[in-house]
Amino acid sequence: MTVDDFFSRLESSGLGEAVRTTPLVYSSLESVHVLGIALLVGPAVAFDLRLLGAGRRLLPVTAAARHLLPLARFGFAVAAASGLVLFVAGAVAVGDSGAAPWKLGLLLLAGVNTAVFHRGALRRVDGWDIGVPSPVRARTAAVVSILVWSGVIAAGRLLAYT
Repeated sequence: MTVDDFFSRLESSGLGEAVRTTPLVYSSLESVHVLGIALLVGPAVAFDLRLLGAGRRLLPVTAAARHLLPLARFGFAVAAASGLVLFVAGAVAVGDSGAAPWKLGLLLLAGVNTAVFHRGALRRVDGWDIGVPSPVRARTAAVVSILVWSGVIAAGRLLAYT
């Protein structure tokens, strides 16, 4: 079975048919997907800005992480779940889009960046939690995060046009 065959089978599945043909389902899923993206990217960028120095003297990194990152994780779960269902409904078109490999690659890069940050710089946060600049590795992770999530959003929008 080729990838195109797999995408065709996905799209013609009961779920794919239901999402495409049931009134308001696709548009509702798109709305949920956008809300998930907002819940992911908004807190993630706020946290990244703290890593880059915003509020350095007022807000510990640990407090920002405690309040913002769970919301970002929830947003990711909502965006991922709704995105997968939207993909099933239009797998052939998405699979043929030139933006799809970019979106998937950027999502992978976002995951790697997050894992490296959490397993590296964040484990040593006690030395730079408040009042001092974040280490270069943390600031680099923040810049990469902002750029990559912006790219994921742009690639996602381009799925409909390429």
